[in-house]
Amino acid sequence: MSAPAVLRLLILARALRAFADGLVSVLLPLHLLRLGYSAFDVGVIATATLLGSALLTLAVGLWSARLPRRAVMLGGCGLMVATGLAFFSLEGFWALLLAALVGTLNPSIGDVSLFLPAEQARMADLAPAERRTTVFARYSLFASLAGAAGTWGAEAFDRFGWPSATVFLSYVVVGLVVAAIYAVAMPPRVDAATEPPAAGLSPETRRPILVLTGLFCLDAFGGGFVLQSLIALWLFDRFGFSLADASRTLFVMSVLAAFSHLAAPVVARRIGLVNTMVFTHLPSNLFLMLAPFAPSLEIALALLFLRSALSSMDVAPRTALVLSLVPPAERAAATSVTAVPRALASAGAPIIAGWLLAASPFGWAVVVGGGLKAGYDVLLLLVGRRLARERGVTDFR
Repeated sequence: MSAPAVLRLLILARALRAFADGLVSVLLPLHLLRLGYSAFDVGVIATATLLGSALLTLAVGLWSARLPRRAVMLGGCGLMVATGLAFFSLEGFWALLLAALVGTLNPSIGDVSLFLPAEQARMADLAPAERRTTVFARYSLFASLAGAAGTWGAEAFDRFGWPSATVFLSYVVVGLVVAAIYAVAMPPRVDAATEPPAAGLSPETRRPILVLTGLFCLDAFGGGFVLQSLIALWLFDRFGFSLADASRTLFVMSVLAAFSHLAAPVVARRIGLVNTMVFTHLPSNLFLMLAPFAPSLEIALALLFLRSALSSMDVAPRTALVLSLVPPAERAAATSVTAVPRALASAGAPIIAGWLLAASPFGWAVVVGGGLKAGYDVLLLLVGRRLARERGVTDFR
């Protein structure tokens, strides 16, 4: 199969996973609330999903050069199916917490999962260096659009009176379909022909990757305060949103974020990867911080929509920057080393955010999350460009 065809299949698989995540991000908090759990309990379970995914992703990333990528992806699909079945059938808090910890459930559209290291490393192998940012922009674009469709589709559960637990059967179906895609896109002979022999990071690349990872952790910790599920919870509490209202709002936010991916390669070619990341991300976080102070629902939604229109332009440049700093043999490790600490950093935030949301409907969690992410932008501007120059990253396409 040709490289463009494989890239299209991998983008499709990512989009399907994002669609399932979009459904779950809206319906998971509602499902837990209907089971009688508090906002704090929702935050604890959201934390468990991030923590479990992060630990598994780290293990897969660091050992992916020694494991067939096809086996990793198909195993992940099996775990995805098991996770959906567990959340569909279980109601006890501790059972749900355990399923969240060991499963693949994602309370937001962003992808931190065991699929990430092998999938992105395979895409970097297939995409020419001069088109890598564009390829990852499309990868993120279709994922965001599919995630938006998932948040919109959550309204159907309310309209047709379906139990909220039914969403987890959809998650099972997506896991099976994605498994079929990976079986075609990653045949065994590809692993034997292209899998790099080395694992981990070399001493030369370890320092810049770890420095960037530290910065990404600050951004991720702030992002943990404003996961899709927690934004939905805030809208339920502050403005009395129904499921349909929250679904439509998150759909618009997701669509706006999706189309911001399209501008990222064009802007990066003109001003550079780091500048693109900072000068689009910082204004979006300022809009986020202002939303709880809005005097009306209309202004609050306008600020959230403005934030969404800029919030994702840093995603493709970030991936391209990380992969440009390391040789091909270290791409899977670099992907997991940067992605996993982000997930671990964000894992503690939903508990705090849940406590803040339970204590007050104002939205202090949104303010704190936006402030932390804005601080990351300033630090990245100071440090990121220097690291790029040191490693000779001058091709910003």
